[in-house]
Amino acid sequence: MRGEHHYEVTVRWTGNTGSGTSNYRDYGRDHDVLVQGKPTLQGSADPAFRGQPDRWSPEDLLVAALAECHMLTYLALCATHGVTVTSYEDLATGRMDQGPGGSGRFVEVVLNPKVSITAASSMGQAVELHLEANKSCFIANSVNFPVHHNPSVEAV
Repeated sequence: MRGEHHYEVTVRWTGNTGSGTSNYRDYGRDHDVLVQGKPTLQGSADPAFRGQPDRWSPEDLLVAALAECHMLTYLALCATHGVTVTSYEDLATGRMDQGPGGSGRFVEVVLNPKVSITAASSMGQAVELHLEANKSCFIANSVNFPVHHNPSVEAV
């Protein structure tokens, strides 16, 4: 699977309330995120920036992408190292600082994966594979802020 991989996403603004962006308060932040052959994601700005709370914000999607990439990388590593995972859930959090003038940036994301495995004898390896997953995750390797991990592993 070496080589370049390309991704195509269409973002279409749907928040024109009739007067376009004639005034900062007069337009909606709603938009659709489209990828051919996949369900449409309904997006908006974070509610702090006049967005709709029931839609995905870019900030939500960034934190989700990091958590999802770590999980998929971790599961693949477990499968190739003989660690059988039976459940995985992560309550990931992100922190963004906003500076003067309204500009901001993420300063950290913390992943909190809770993993169940079948064999207590694999516990140490299951924890260690989180470190390897962090080093291999495409998305974590693409951001300029730290991605921390607080894994919890139990044998069931």
